[in-house]
Amino acid sequence: MDILFAASELAPMVKVGGLADVVAALSKALRLLGHKVTIAIPRFPALEASGLLLARRLTPMALPSLPGAPAGESFHVLDGKLGSGVELLVIDFPGLFDRPGVYGDDSGDYADNARRFGLFSRAVVEVVRQRSRAGTPYDIVHAHDWPTAMVPYLLREQGGELGRTRTVLTLHNLSHQGSFPVAALAQLGLGLDHFSTDHLEFYGQISFLKGGLLAASAVTTVSTTYAREILTPELGERLDGVLRSRKDKVLGIINGIDYAVWNPMTDPAIAARYDAEDTANKGRCKSALLQEIGLEINPERPLIVSLGRVVAQKGSDLLAAALPKILKGDVSVVIAGKGDAALEAKLEAGVAKSSERAKYLGGVSEAVSHRLLAAADIVVVPSRYEPCGLVQLYAQRYGALPVASRTGGLVDTIVDCDAGLDTGSGFLFDKPTATALVGAVQRAVAAVSHPRWGALRRRVMRLDLGWDRPARRYAHVYRSILTEAQPAVTPAPTAQP
Repeated sequence: MDILFAASELAPMVKVGGLADVVAALSKALRLLGHKVTIAIPRFPALEASGLLLARRLTPMALPSLPGAPAGESFHVLDGKLGSGVELLVIDFPGLFDRPGVYGDDSGDYADNARRFGLFSRAVVEVVRQRSRAGTPYDIVHAHDWPTAMVPYLLREQGGELGRTRTVLTLHNLSHQGSFPVAALAQLGLGLDHFSTDHLEFYGQISFLKGGLLAASAVTTVSTTYAREILTPELGERLDGVLRSRKDKVLGIINGIDYAVWNPMTDPAIAARYDAEDTANKGRCKSALLQEIGLEINPERPLIVSLGRVVAQKGSDLLAAALPKILKGDVSVVIAGKGDAALEAKLEAGVAKSSERAKYLGGVSEAVSHRLLAAADIVVVPSRYEPCGLVQLYAQRYGALPVASRTGGLVDTIVDCDAGLDTGSGFLFDKPTATALVGAVQRAVAAVSHPRWGALRRRVMRLDLGWDRPARRYAHVYRSILTEAQPAVTPAPTAQP
């Protein structure tokens, strides 16, 4: 199949979260299965600096004139290629994407995000149109999250052959929806007739994500449990009605990890390499990391690591509240990540009284993230909800046992260990409270000194966490919608605002 990804992130160059890792790894895995994959992405400065873009600039393309749309909008498309062989189409709207942030900066989201990603989505549709006119149409157009969710909607609205383009929308996190004032319809080239409950209207605004959910031939999300959770009012982020109207088209596919990037046997970022058959060098990695960040070096002391965005969704407040009790034990704690300033301050205060054994690092580089995982015995993932999560998968690959809340993809990727450590791949707790988190951490710390800890670590490191099986499931989704007479489109329920 000939597949076009539309995405706003691509690891390691343009990365805010796990979306970037998935786009890079899934596209590569699909190519290894024999498919042709192209990624359309805005022209961010980091892509320019990466050297991936070829020198040839294609002929400028113009967006078609549409009622209500800004006139004279044109863009350039640059060719590129990843080391995996995946092709790049880098779409350049001068002045819109040559900024430090992907979606915003320290002061918040960019005020013109509707224009930025509205025009990008229209440009992707125009690329699809040109390919179709040339007689080489894409078989599948696969959009990722709200920044590109309007691509399926805009394709459907074209009508004719282009309107029958098979599309997939993957939800990486339903809480990010791309909601904007009604005036943003102009950026999409759409009239006020699209501001209705069975189109884009969403609680008095328009929602890019709602448009994609209504129009996509299939909707996927990144774990089977999360696919069920988002159909409920509790975790449906007010889109549960729309999702239930399309529930026969909603499928969960658990993420994988790229072994070429996340592999302690080949990782150039860590102090010493190791694998499941010989984990001795993991102790060297711990000593090197503790020395690097200025903590007391004690390889026998369990090292607990937290790695990820510092926000309430990720349970950073639960971790801050749990730190005093966790640090009463003979453990070391290292926390890395940036986000909410108030939560950052709480984490800093939480480690301050144990400065010889605990440290808050703030934001860290990708290389330091690898070293933290290689050093860790335990990785805490106390998310209130988690579409899939990648940190727990990286931790397992590096021989660190995850402690996580029983929600979303964490349930799908972690089996709670029994008392004898004969089964399981981590430690789960039921309620998002500091008390429950402390209890699970204490279970994990006790397990480190258990006679079967080494066997547990080796078993977890041998788990098949790669992208081959998930990629085959995505390919099955593509084939299933290609066999349909036309993409199924179900209007939103009338009760949905």
